[in-house]
Order: sequence, then structure tokens, then C-alpha cells
Amino acid sequence: MIKLVVIALIVLVVGVMAWIRLVPSDPARWHEDPRLVSRPTSPNFHLIRMVGGDEMPRVFQMSPEALAAQLDEVARADGAEMIAGSLAAGHMTYLSRTPLMGYPDYTSILIEPAGEGAMLLAFARSRFGHSDLGVNRARITRWLDALSD
Repeated sequence: MIKLVVIALIVLVVGVMAWIRLVPSDPARWHEDPRLVSRPTSPNFHLIRMVGGDEMPRVFQMSPEALAAQLDEVARADGAEMIAGSLAAGHMTYLSRTPLMGYPDYTSILIEPAGEGAMLLAFARSRFGHSDLGVNRARITRWLDALSD
């Protein structure tokens, strides 16, 4: 009887892990404008915008097009996949997965002109779970630190 319970638990865990990895992502649902999004009630996100964000946006001394292209390179090198938006629009949403469990995280980026340069706004959030243990903040910080003027 104990063996059956253990086997059932293993099958359940493997099934949940497979579902998390294979559940489809609706790009329209996850492609959001960081300026307009409501703050989630759970702490599984990081928001960069002028008002009501977790931190202020950084301004880069390059054109919005150059910043979008450079951010796209950084995000893809980090294993992210663009699922919505475009570089030309300066509004992109990326899907990243956590290393161990493969949980999907979504990062919406908006790049706007700012004087002679460009400003980057971002909304990174987890699809599952209550807390992300700082994973989304760490990802955004890593991406921003990899960008060069």
C-alpha cells in the first residue's frame, strides 16, 4: 500500500512538472504595457516605471532602436524567447523559464525616447506561485547591467 502511495505521488509530481513546462502561453494575455499595468497583489513581480514602480527607469544614451536591439540580444543570450511585440515598436514581451522546474516568467519591456537617449520600462512577473524569491528582479537587473551605453 505504501508503495502505491509513493508511486502515485511521484506520478502526480511528474505530471504537474510536465504541465507547468507544456502549458501554452497566450501572448495577448502576457503582453502588457508597464506604464498601465496594475500592481499584482502577490510579490512575484518586479516593476520599473516612473510612478508606482519598484524602481525608477534607467535612461541610456542611445537611440530607442539601438536600445531595443541591444536588449533583445541580452534577453536572448539569457535564454528568453520573444513571444509578443517587436523591436520596431519598442514594446516586447519575453518568456523565460526557471532553471530547475521550468516555471514560466514573463517580462514586458517598453522603450521610450528620453531626451537624447532612451528609457527602459519593464514589468517582469511569474505565472505560477505566490512569491518568486526575487527571480524577476534579478533577471531585470542582470539584463540592465548587461546593457552598455
